[in-house]
Amino acid sequence: MYYIIYGLLYTISLLPFFILYGISDCIFFIIYYIVGYRKKVVFSNLDIAFPEKTKEEKILIAKKFYKNFLDTFLEAIKLLSISEKKFAKRATMDFTAIKNLIDKGKNVQIHSGHQMNWEYANWAVATQVSVPWIGVYMRINNKALDRIFYKLRNKEKTVLIAAQEFKNRAHACFKEQYTIGLAADQNPGVPAVSYWLNFFNRPAPFVTGPDKGARKNNTAVVFIRFVKLKRGYYRFDTEVITEHGASLEEGKLTLLYRDFLEKTIRLNPDNYLWSHRRWKWPYKAEYKEKWIDITSAPDVM
Repeated sequence: MYYIIYGLLYTISLLPFFILYGISDCIFFIIYYIVGYRKKVVFSNLDIAFPEKTKEEKILIAKKFYKNFLDTFLEAIKLLSISEKKFAKRATMDFTAIKNLIDKGKNVQIHSGHQMNWEYANWAVATQVSVPWIGVYMRINNKALDRIFYKLRNKEKTVLIAAQEFKNRAHACFKEQYTIGLAADQNPGVPAVSYWLNFFNRPAPFVTGPDKGARKNNTAVVFIRFVKLKRGYYRFDTEVITEHGASLEEGKLTLLYRDFLEKTIRLNPDNYLWSHRRWKWPYKAEYKEKWIDITSAPDVM
């Protein structure tokens, strides 16, 4: 099954971009107007994030999101055959700040959110980094697709670790200098042990690992903002948050990341993964000790 699916996807990847985007437009019509894939989740998220926007404005954001999401998937397939020269024209990133940190001997922890195109972002870093690039990923249930995307993401110095194996494998990867990429807006599996804070004015849990890891390993921390310039072209902007993660108080990095993520989403609201249930877990009174926001915890009976 793997070879059948891989052969089909590779053949699709050989198509020129304008044909791929034509396919994307056709799928959008089916997904949005006929199937209605996760539309209830998307509009629920938009209602929470942007209560000030009109229904028409939210519909426009939703439509653009679906188009960006489908483009991201097809652009990822294109990576199976695209040359590095052509890719470099479509994904630009000023690597100077990260290179300076690496030259200083620092381990670098890079935070991003679920923006389009995350596969391009992974390649943009992997093709430039001079030390191992650790990517933490979520396995795909379909084994054939999981194997294909593993192959696709396993670029240059990339060391891929499934989230389920991270605890057992991380210590071996951290023995030498490294860079690590984390989608820090991943929904935590256990909300009771997560950090709680407002995200777009509603309580939401954030994973604690990035915050704890930066302080424990004293890594430099860099945030990356994904900017879609036009269809198929992206720029990845970096912002150095600290060179010494250990200097930050517990929870501070998570608060800084929350602020960065909110600002990024407001700048380009259609370029965020709104089908991802960011407010999946309701806040409960017993989570009060895990509340880290500068505002008071909500009153919950």
